[in-house]
Formats: sequence, C-alpha cells, structure tokens
Amino acid sequence: MNITSIGTIYTPFKTTKGTPIQPIAGSDIEGRIEIFPEFKKGLKALDGFSNIFLIYQFHLSNNYSLEVIPFLDNKKRGVFATRAPSRPNNIGISIVMLISI
Repeated sequence: MNITSIGTIYTPFKTTKGTPIQPIAGSDIEGRIEIFPEFKKGLKALDGFSNIFLIYQFHLSNNYSLEVIPFLDNKKRGVFATRAPSRPNNIGISIVMLISI
C-alpha cells in the first residue's frame, strides 16, 4: 500500500503523555493542518463544512501488542477492538471541527 502525505497536522502535544485518548477529552484543543502547496486546490469549497475527517500516521507509535487493556477497562481486548494508537499499521482517523481555512 502506498500512501501519499498531503500535509502535516500540528497540535500542542509533543509526546504521547498527556495526549487525549478519547475525542471528548480534546474538545477544547485546537490544532492546525498545513496542506502541501501541490494539494491546495483540493481544499476548494471545503470551507462550507463543519467537520472533516483526518487520516494520519501515529508517528510516535513504535511498538504494539495485539492484546491491550483499554483505558477505563480491566480486561484484555484485541487491539483492533480498541482505540489504542500502538497498532501494526499505526494509522489513525479522527473527525475534527473545521474552524477556518
């Protein structure tokens, strides 16, 4: 599988420690996305949307386990049944509020 990066996501978080693991915990946090110049035409008419999907790489995720104990749980689950960022393909998806372009 080949994936072409179209930009970079910037958040206030520099390490995994303290990064929200559930969307509700990050509802007041703002980030910024820089789209590479060659892809900027693809933003046309996006400003009419309230939310967008982001597909990204967990670039700080190094190791993974196929079984994890999720946050607020005490039972091991398969990693694919959780939101754990440490996974074999280290790809994440989030729906975020679009403030401006």
